[in-house]
Amino acid sequence: MTQPLIASFGEVMLRLSPPGFERLLQSPLLSATFGGGEANVAVSLSQFGASARFVTVLPKTNAIADGLVGELRRFGVDTSRIQYGPGRMGIYFVEAGANQRPSKVLYDRENSAIALARPGSIDWETVLGGATWFHITGITPAISAGAAELALEALQYARKQGIKSSCDLNFRKNLWKWGKPAGEVMPELVKLIDVCIANEEDCQKCINVHVDIDVESGSLEREKYEELTERVLATFPNLEMIAITLRESKSASHNGWSACLHTREKFLLSRHYEITHIVDRVGGGDSFAAGLIYGLTHLSTPADALEFAVAASCLKHSIPGDFNRFTVAEVQALVSGGGSGRVQR
Repeated sequence: MTQPLIASFGEVMLRLSPPGFERLLQSPLLSATFGGGEANVAVSLSQFGASARFVTVLPKTNAIADGLVGELRRFGVDTSRIQYGPGRMGIYFVEAGANQRPSKVLYDRENSAIALARPGSIDWETVLGGATWFHITGITPAISAGAAELALEALQYARKQGIKSSCDLNFRKNLWKWGKPAGEVMPELVKLIDVCIANEEDCQKCINVHVDIDVESGSLEREKYEELTERVLATFPNLEMIAITLRESKSASHNGWSACLHTREKFLLSRHYEITHIVDRVGGGDSFAAGLIYGLTHLSTPADALEFAVAASCLKHSIPGDFNRFTVAEVQALVSGGGSGRVQR
């Protein structure tokens, strides 16, 4: 059987973070890595053994951009279709939270190469050639009007070519500054996809679907999520399914974690994990998205895909950095109940 090729498109940035759980500039040290929603998905899929391609727009003759490409290649991600243009690499700073102190993210990404890229500048036939699945997030159209147009172009091409597509809505209030709100832009993109990934706030802010859920309570009213998923599926008849991640934020260090998936035929609820002593939750949602895509393309049932996705994301909370670094076997061990943390000898 031909190996599915999963392509993703979006911005990737230089990530700078202080050591451990220090405040920014508490000491004159910052750790430099890379991160960005769609790149995180590509890396995670490649770690699972899937064929993954990442597409973005990077500045020309830039040592940091070259370092990024080298890092993606090290993880086995296909970087051959990356585009180049004027602009810069975006940067973001992450301060890891602990206990009652929340994590904080500071963006420095204006005038990045992907933000300056214009509609029509990417040949999607070439970029998505051979792809069987295409993934994007709501972060890309939030960057600029041009990036939003590129996202729309990509999804239109994927739809026309019969390439299955997914979108993690990923609402970021600090990014939607270029003129149009998320609720005006994102519905047109969601009309073109097959699989939607979101949380309750994403549904409210991005696609204007509301259910009375208290997102700040720290506990979950699970029966309302079935209603939420049914409303989304009714609003967007093109969708095959929608997954909702369910995070109970008890503190920055302690979250409850699970998810649900509505396939139109069945509403599925995953196993629930208590994640204590969180190391880094940034990238956790991307690990879920990658796990779900992997599961839907490689595992037997949607229920298997959901459990795999939730377990992959749970594990991501245990390591620093955006990228998930777990194999299929390690994720399946957690799915099978191997979450005791005992030393493996």
